[in-house]
Amino acid sequence: MHTLTAIIRALKGHEELVRAELLKVAAFVAEQERDTVGFYVAQPPDYPCVFTTYERFTDSAAMDRHNAGAGSTGFFAAAGDALDGGVTLVTAIKIAP
Repeated sequence: MHTLTAIIRALKGHEELVRAELLKVAAFVAEQERDTVGFYVAQPPDYPCVFTTYERFTDSAAMDRHNAGAGSTGFFAAAGDALDGGVTLVTAIKIAP
């Protein structure tokens, strides 16, 4: 299984926009991406400008389709100007349950 973890930082005052757009991605994934095994979004209460996604895919092709797909590209089109810098990405292969 292929995984992707993203750390996304919103500009102060834009947390709700980024949150709403990430929730749209999650809904899109649930409805449209059968090869995305899991897509989770977290937001720490003490740091509301920081979001982390935990994403799991059946294979690298599924991860590529997700990253190039309407959910991901729509997020960056809608929230790109509200982000504080670039997104930190870690891609990996799952090695334990």
